[in-house]
Amino acid sequence: MTTFNRSTSRRLKKLQQIPSIWEGERRPLSSSPYNQYDADTRGECILWVDGSQGIVRGMDIVAKDAGPEAIVRTLMRSMENPHNPAKPARPQKIVVKDREIQFYLRGVLQDLDISIDYAPELPLIDELFRGFSEILDNQIPDLPPQYAQDLREKAFAIWQAAPWKFIQEQQIISLEINKWDVGTLYASIMGMLGMEYGILLYRSEDSLRQFRTNVLRSEGSQQHLEEAFLKQDCLFLTFERIDHDELEDLASLPLSAIEPTFGNIHPLEGLRSVLYEEEALVVSIALEALQRFFREQRRRFNTKQFPQINRRYRIALPYKEKGEIESVNLSITTMPQLAKELEAMTDLATEDELGMPNMPMMQSLRSDLIPEDSFLSLDMISWDMLEYLHSKVNCQKVQEISQVGDGFPVILVQTSRPKAKTMIESIEQAGGLKAVCFNSGVNSWDGESYDLGLLQTGNNELFLFGEFLEAEPAHIAARKKWNGRCEKTQGYCGVIIARGFTGASSGNPQPKDMMALFEVQSLTLEDLKLGTLHLMPEL
Repeated sequence: MTTFNRSTSRRLKKLQQIPSIWEGERRPLSSSPYNQYDADTRGECILWVDGSQGIVRGMDIVAKDAGPEAIVRTLMRSMENPHNPAKPARPQKIVVKDREIQFYLRGVLQDLDISIDYAPELPLIDELFRGFSEILDNQIPDLPPQYAQDLREKAFAIWQAAPWKFIQEQQIISLEINKWDVGTLYASIMGMLGMEYGILLYRSEDSLRQFRTNVLRSEGSQQHLEEAFLKQDCLFLTFERIDHDELEDLASLPLSAIEPTFGNIHPLEGLRSVLYEEEALVVSIALEALQRFFREQRRRFNTKQFPQINRRYRIALPYKEKGEIESVNLSITTMPQLAKELEAMTDLATEDELGMPNMPMMQSLRSDLIPEDSFLSLDMISWDMLEYLHSKVNCQKVQEISQVGDGFPVILVQTSRPKAKTMIESIEQAGGLKAVCFNSGVNSWDGESYDLGLLQTGNNELFLFGEFLEAEPAHIAARKKWNGRCEKTQGYCGVIIARGFTGASSGNPQPKDMMALFEVQSLTLEDLKLGTLHLMPEL
C-alpha cells in the first residue's frame, strides 16, 4: 500500500486538529438508468464534507477507473486547501460508508491521529448527491438518450467512409425527406481541404447560397465570417480530436481519438451543440441514407466531374413509439448544376480580388495529393544519381538536360510504400506532372506570409505540396539554392517519390527507397500570374 512520505505526514500533523467529524464518499455523477453512455463520460464525484459545520471542504471529478489514491488526494486538499469558508485543519474523525475505503484510509492515515469509522448512512452526503443528480439529470443532454448510440455509430460509419476524399464542399447532395416538417435537406461535405471534417445539412438551398455569398463578401474579416457562420440554417455533424495535438491532421488519428459532435445553427437561435428529438431523428435518417449512397456510388466520383445521380432508399426509423411508422422513403440526388454555380461564385470572387480573369489552371487549389505524414525537402541529387534513377525507377523524362552546376534540383517526398504507390498512380491518372512552382500566400486570420509550394499536373490542376514561412531563415536559404540550381538547368527540376518514412532511412531516403522520378519545369511567379493567394479557414 502506498503511504505518505515522512515529510508529508509531518506537514499534515502541523495542521490544527479540530473536534469535527468529516464524511467522505465517492459515487457516479448520473443516476439516470437509461443513459449509460452519458454516465460513463461524466465519471465519478469524490466529496468530503464537515458534518459538524455542514460545509463542503473538497470535491473532485475523477474517471471511473481512477484508483483509491484519488479519494486521498481530495482529502489532502480538504485539509490543506479547503473550499471557502473552511480553514485549513485536520479532523478528529472521518466516517465513510464503504468498508474498502475505510480499511484503505486506516492504512494511509495511520500516522495522522485520525479515527476512521464506518457508518451505513451518511445523511449530509446523501442529500448533496441527491441534489447533484437532480441538477445533472434535468440537464438537456447533447443527444436524446434513445438516439445517442445510433447517431454515434452512424457518425463513425461516415468517418470511415470518408466522403471528403471524393466529394468537394461545393458539390451538394439533396435529400428529399418530406416528413416531420422537413422537405429537402442539402448536404455539403467538409474535409477535402483537410481543415474541418463533417457534413452540413442545410434546410434550404437559399440558406446554402446566402452563406457562401456572405463568406465571399467578408473579405477575410473575422467578424464578418462569424456573422456569416451564425446566419446559416442547418443541422451539422462535425468531428473533433480527443486530447491530441491541434497541429495533427484529424485524418491521421485513430478512430479512438475522434469524437463526433452534432448540433444546429439558425439565424435566430445561433449555434447549439444539442439535438432535440425531431432533429435527431432527421439527422439519423439522413446519415443512414448518405452512408448507403457513398458505399454504392463511390466509384462514380473518381473523376473530376460531379456526376448526375438519383437514388431512392427505404430507411428504418432507429426509434419509434407504439403505432408510429417504422420506415420512411427518401430520395438522394446529386446537384452538378448547383455545384457549377457555387464554383463560379468562388471564381468570380477570385477575379475581383486579383483584378484579372481566372485562367482554367487556377480554378482550384487542392491539397490531397501529398500524404499528410510525408517528409518533404527541397534537395539536390548528383548527376550520377540522376542517371541511376533513369535506369532503375519509374521516370517521366523531359528533353536532354544540360548537366551544369553541382547537381539536379529535386523536391523529395518520402512516405509509406502504399501511400507512395497511390500518389504515383494519382499523378499518372492526371497526365503526369507538368510543373513545380512557388507562389505567395497570406493567412487572412493573422496576416502571416507564406511561400506556397505547388505542383501542376498534366490536366492543369494545382496541388499544394508545402507551406513555408516566408521569413524563416532556413527556407530563405533553401529557396535561394533552389532558384540558383534551376537557373543552371534552364528551369528544369524533378520530383522524387520515395518510401521508407518509418524505417531506418526515414528523413534520408536511399536509392533503393526511391520509387519514381518526375522531371518537370520550374515556373516563376510571372509564369503563374496567380497573385497573392489568401488562406480562408473553412467554417
